[in-house]
Amino acid sequence: MIPDYQTLMRPLLECIQDGQEHLFKNVIEQLADRFELTREEREQLAPSGHSALFSGRVGWAKTYLKKAGLLEQRKRGILSISSLGIKALKSKKKIDVTYLTGYPNFVDFYAPLSRNDKTRENECAPAIDPECTPPVTPEETIAHAYEQIHNKLSSELLDVVLMQDFAFFERLVVELLVKMGYGGSIQDAGQAIGRTGDEGIDGIIKEDKLGLDVVHIQAKKWNRNNTVGRPELQKFVGALAGQGSTKGIFITTSSFTKEAQSYKPQGVKLVKIDGEKLTQLMIEYGLGVTTAFSYEIKRIDRDYFNDLDD
Repeated sequence: MIPDYQTLMRPLLECIQDGQEHLFKNVIEQLADRFELTREEREQLAPSGHSALFSGRVGWAKTYLKKAGLLEQRKRGILSISSLGIKALKSKKKIDVTYLTGYPNFVDFYAPLSRNDKTRENECAPAIDPECTPPVTPEETIAHAYEQIHNKLSSELLDVVLMQDFAFFERLVVELLVKMGYGGSIQDAGQAIGRTGDEGIDGIIKEDKLGLDVVHIQAKKWNRNNTVGRPELQKFVGALAGQGSTKGIFITTSSFTKEAQSYKPQGVKLVKIDGEKLTQLMIEYGLGVTTAFSYEIKRIDRDYFNDLDD
């Protein structure tokens, strides 16, 4: 019988508890051996029909453990246990979603508050607390599951972006802005960006296809822990003034400090895009991602049946 993803959490950590780096594909095979899965069970497809059910469940277990900080993935396809992971194993407690809610970073990922609906702050997430009331509707269950898949994709997408070199990151920025309607064509945009930093400016891109105005860009491919502070933004704004520009986009793969987030320079339109927002935009505009499968939810066409009464 194929175990569910929560059952796989502790065994996954146990597979990498030696503190060494492990290939994820090897961990999947070790877990399959541990649960004595048959060849048919290992190759059984998920309901979508696009991927193996077991490896997908191991993938979800890995993502949840990573978000809680129990394992690390500094390289693509390579796992290692963290100090928190070792501590969790020593606790002998059952490691599942309920256990992981003891880690703030996991809660932020698993049940993020709606930015526009603070009423959710005092509500529990159905999948975390099955006793949560009022009962959720099937539509709400689907929406919650979609949110989880979306967040998982966003996190993994940022990991992949961070593994690329800066030249690739520059091209990514160009393609994203063009998909969003800036810069005209890739060729036009590519000629404007990718230059060596000029007083804190990495490139220039047209605001519209006719080039009636331009936007200056600063692109920082920084690790997650290396936050962008207000001084970096002030330096960029100073560079904009030196160019006689009033519009700028500061893009980073990391995040902004609270002081940087609240910084609003006078006379300058400054857009700040952090790693989370970057991947959200990539997903929205279909850059670096592809549709794996889709489901259609249909409802009764009331207009059709009303027409029959005429």
